[in-house]
Amino acid sequence: MLPSRQTTSHILMIRPVRFAFNEQTAGSNAFQDPAALQAAEDVQTRALAEFDALVDSLRSHGVDVTVVSDTPEPHTPDAIFPNNWVSFHDNGTVCLYPMFAPNRRLERRPEVIEGLKRRFLVDMVLDFSDHEQSGRFLEGTGSMVLDRDHRIAYACLSPRTDVQLLKEFSKTMSFRVVSFNATGENGQPVYHTNVVMALGTTFAVICLESIPDEKERYHVQKTLEETGKDVVEISLDQMNRFAGNMLQLKTRSDESLLVMSTQAYRSLLPDQIRRLERHTQLIYSDLYTIERNGGGSARCMIAEVHLPGA
Repeated sequence: MLPSRQTTSHILMIRPVRFAFNEQTAGSNAFQDPAALQAAEDVQTRALAEFDALVDSLRSHGVDVTVVSDTPEPHTPDAIFPNNWVSFHDNGTVCLYPMFAPNRRLERRPEVIEGLKRRFLVDMVLDFSDHEQSGRFLEGTGSMVLDRDHRIAYACLSPRTDVQLLKEFSKTMSFRVVSFNATGENGQPVYHTNVVMALGTTFAVICLESIPDEKERYHVQKTLEETGKDVVEISLDQMNRFAGNMLQLKTRSDESLLVMSTQAYRSLLPDQIRRLERHTQLIYSDLYTIERNGGGSARCMIAEVHLPGA
């Protein structure tokens, strides 16, 4: 059996400078808590402490974390979530993505890519961001959950995930698309696929309950099972607690970790924990301020660097 390409021990994280509730994204992100606007004092301070604690935990477990600080200007309140604007691939390709919110487009920083070139090989940069001009968006590995071993891009359609751009990405990067619609408890489209599901090498965590169409739900589950995934199903309530927003990484010594927030871990049932622990070690960190204000969790904060070494 060929070694898995699904996980990496190298990741990029952006340290926040002016983290805040982003009103430009709140209309399509039901995971942001509007009440956070009324309790905005010290949000940056608390988010920074949560960020640093997660980085420390990842490094202590043997993950290679490249941390780049955000800049005070321009103001990018969601810069802590870099996986939406960039993805890195093992053929040396870097993809840049079109972002829904105007203030999130300012997160794309060429100097971040240039910095990674000191350690990793970049053969090509594919820039899809021009599609912003025509109102079409595809927000990286938020919009797509990638099965890198089987070349499948799972994607729930939303204002931030355009079906035509999915086709363009899949053709260019040689992925097969499995698209579906997913809704939350209020019937609103789920803004990103990576809060619905997470993929590991041998398992998948997914809220099948969020996929209202029976045929789409069956197709997603069947594809996961046919590609050898142990499908661990979570509820809508667990999805709302970010139990779908996990990421499997590996350490420098090739051990497997599943990274999540404390809120996500505490939402899991004992049997779900046991099933996941058959595949990987679970680690978690308190990200409540980031989750409440940003509407994203541990997986959103991490851009996996699959590039070959320089």
